[in-house]
Amino acid sequence: MAVGKNKGLNKKKGAKKKVIDPFTRKEWYDIKAPTTFTQTQVGKTTVNKTAGTKIASDALKGRILEVNLADLQKEEEQSHRKVKLIIEDIQGTKCLTNFHGLDMTTDKLRSLVRKWYTLIEAFVDVKTTDGYILRMFAIGFTKRRANQLRRTTYAQTAQVKMIRRKMMDIMTKEATTSELKDLVSKFIPEAIGKQIERECQGIYPLQNVFIRKVKVLKRPKFDPYKLFELHGETKNNNSSSKTPAAAPAPAAETEEVGAQV
Repeated sequence: MAVGKNKGLNKKKGAKKKVIDPFTRKEWYDIKAPTTFTQTQVGKTTVNKTAGTKIASDALKGRILEVNLADLQKEEEQSHRKVKLIIEDIQGTKCLTNFHGLDMTTDKLRSLVRKWYTLIEAFVDVKTTDGYILRMFAIGFTKRRANQLRRTTYAQTAQVKMIRRKMMDIMTKEATTSELKDLVSKFIPEAIGKQIERECQGIYPLQNVFIRKVKVLKRPKFDPYKLFELHGETKNNNSSSKTPAAAPAPAAETEEVGAQV
């Protein structure tokens, strides 16, 4: 036998490997949602402590979280909505997040689909005024007219195309004239779905019109000041920075020179 081979023979029998709890190497961070939502304190997340070249904040940035909208808004009626948040920056032990997507639960979608009604879907890629590229999906269903005797409530192909075009136009108009935070505030009360339902009334009556899904395809360059403003922390950052404190000095000198002249 060669020297150094089969080192396991030298070990004592019955020796067990020391078990270390993996949570002893982790630390907890608070997840903070934007002020667009009612409840900003979402929960907590863990990450391995900073060791060597591996920094804890780098492991947290880009992490995507899924939260129920009912928990964010404190409204049980919104339990069929799921919101995705992405961690963009770390401040101390707080993870500052931003909107990353919107979805609807499977049980809600299946409860809406019924026979003898026409299902109409549309999607469009839009760009907000602050540089976010989104893909929005809309869904709607035909509605029985008053005093209708016919059993089925099917829309004609031409009507479906007109409704789909109207959906795309409304979604494009609402997104291209708004920032992301303003658009999210429209998603929460289903304002866009109600507008589609109202404007398509002349083509064919609709019901259960929702923005079914929203995806963030592309984000602009990260701006920490906009993120702080989104979380309502602009005043705290300005008060702690040195630049705003030194800014009034040149203005005061200008006024004195003007007074002397």
